Amino acid sequence: MLEVFGRAAETPPKRAVFICNTLGFMPSAWYPKTPGRDYASTPYLDVLQQHRERFTLFSGLSHPDQGGEHLCEMSWLSGARNPGRDGFQNSISIDQFAAQQLGSVTRFPTLALSTDGPKSQSYTENGVMIPALDRPSRIFAKLFLKGSPAEIELTRRRLQDGASILDALADQRAQMQHRVSRADRETLDRYFESVRKAERDLQEARAWQERPKPHVDVPPPKDQPDKADLVGRIDLLFGLVPLILETDSSRILSIVIQNNHGVPLIDGVDAEHHNLSHHGRDPKKIEQLQRIEREILACFDRLLSSMGERMEGPGTLMDHTLTLLGSNLGNAAAHDPRNNPILLAGGTLNHGHYLAYDPVRNQPLSNLYLRMTQYLGIENDRFASSTNVLQW
Repeated sequence: MLEVFGRAAETPPKRAVFICNTLGFMPSAWYPKTPGRDYASTPYLDVLQQHRERFTLFSGLSHPDQGGEHLCEMSWLSGARNPGRDGFQNSISIDQFAAQQLGSVTRFPTLALSTDGPKSQSYTENGVMIPALDRPSRIFAKLFLKGSPAEIELTRRRLQDGASILDALADQRAQMQHRVSRADRETLDRYFESVRKAERDLQEARAWQERPKPHVDVPPPKDQPDKADLVGRIDLLFGLVPLILETDSSRILSIVIQNNHGVPLIDGVDAEHHNLSHHGRDPKKIEQLQRIEREILACFDRLLSSMGERMEGPGTLMDHTLTLLGSNLGNAAAHDPRNNPILLAGGTLNHGHYLAYDPVRNQPLSNLYLRMTQYLGIENDRFASSTNVLQW
């Protein structure tokens, strides 16, 4: 079905996908009562039963010093402390860090996607949010459709204009170095190191611009305009993931699931998702919330099935991709950012377990992020608040 350029004789690359459901999952329906390999399933894990041996479930993981309300959304991939407080500046997110270490081995070193709007959890090393792509039709066109001659020329000019601006800045640097103090020169050196990185990025972008995009023998997706159709929007986005990975268009993806627009189009649900997440132990609200969360997990189940069915080299796409599903909230009803629900699927790790860490003194979630980056072949021993590499 797919025509992938230059990949036929290669060993399939390793990838990572980070998926966050910002309104969490109800702990009582998510976590088993006892840890280990022989854990008894739960209402939520029943949805994923066919993949049980291909994922590991974790409790007792979180980032330290996270804010209340929903502020921890912005730091779920970065692990930055005290999000939202005065003077807070985010740090680089794990997806951007991994892409930075791997380099421009793909047309898009990383992609930030969202079910609703440009808000993402991906941040640069300077703490700047990278806007998410949220329209499947545009994502598909960006990755797989050749633009018109006019569009191609416009892109070429923009790249060239960017290079021209950077050239001018370099000329200005030589003039300024002789007129500023030593401290200011150090600041300028840091600034122009960022400029040099931008120059390298531009050179790599120009190189990819000259290469043909991969061909996929599937029709472009049509966007779901109704924001209340949460399941439809997630499925459209998840449907692109195997195409992106299989064509090696990117190896690092982050996806944020958001739904704060009206009542989800799900049978038996007549209230807003956010409102239901603050259920106050009301049985009727809990029942509706669980309907929503089971549907989200069903979307994830379909994604794992699609990846598991696609043969790639000696295994499947799922065998070569670590896919993390979780949330920045351990208990959304109380805005509690501790004990994040975390599930890691795929790859060649020793799966099939439920690992329960201390519910009070949580392990840093960044320890798991470290394990994922090392799986990708990145030689690093520290990220954010990590203390060691999570092993099991």
